[in-house]
This record gives sequence, structure tokens and C-alpha cells, in this order.
Amino acid sequence: MKNLILHEARRISLPVPADTASGAPVKVGSIIGVTATAEGEGGNAPGTATVWREGSYELPVAGAIASVGLPVYITASNTLTATAGTDTLFGYSHGTKGTGTGPLPVILAQV
Repeated sequence: MKNLILHEARRISLPVPADTASGAPVKVGSIIGVTATAEGEGGNAPGTATVWREGSYELPVAGAIASVGLPVYITASNTLTATAGTDTLFGYSHGTKGTGTGPLPVILAQV
């Protein structure tokens, strides 16, 4: 196709904050995902990382999640929380957890 840049664009190099590690939740504009590489690694230019935009990941989430399917939000500082506030939808719980910050399987939202 003449205008196609990336087929499906599920794994894409995007700008990320300096020193972003592999496996980190990120929000770039309105795009959410999880880094597959650290910033500047894996063939990415400095300041970018490969971001996967689909799947389920075990990630640190702040706050209690009482049941599967509850929304998880990403803050402006790229941390995950169970509290909506003014944060952006990141995904949905694929498990449960108590209060505090701890690991939770999260399915990325398809927005």
C-alpha cells in the first residue's frame, strides 16, 4: 500500500524519558504501552525505546484491586494506579492485589 508506514504499529519506537528501563509502563501523548527495550538500546536512537502496545504484563500498581477487569491508570510520571483522578486509562486488571504498590497482571487498553 502506497501510504503504509508500519503494518499494525503494535511494536514501535517512541520517545521516552531518559533512563527508562525495559519493562516500564509509558505514556507518549495519548499512546500507552510497555517498553521492550531500555531507552537508547536495541537499535533505538538515544531518547527512544521500543514500546509494545498490546498484551498483558505484570507491573507495579499503587492501590487495591479487588477483582479482575478493573481499570488501571497511568500518571503523568508513568506510574500505575488504581485511582482514576485525572490520569489516563492504561489497562485492566488481570488479577487482584491489596493496598500499597505491588505487582499486578495488567492487560493494556485498546484505545
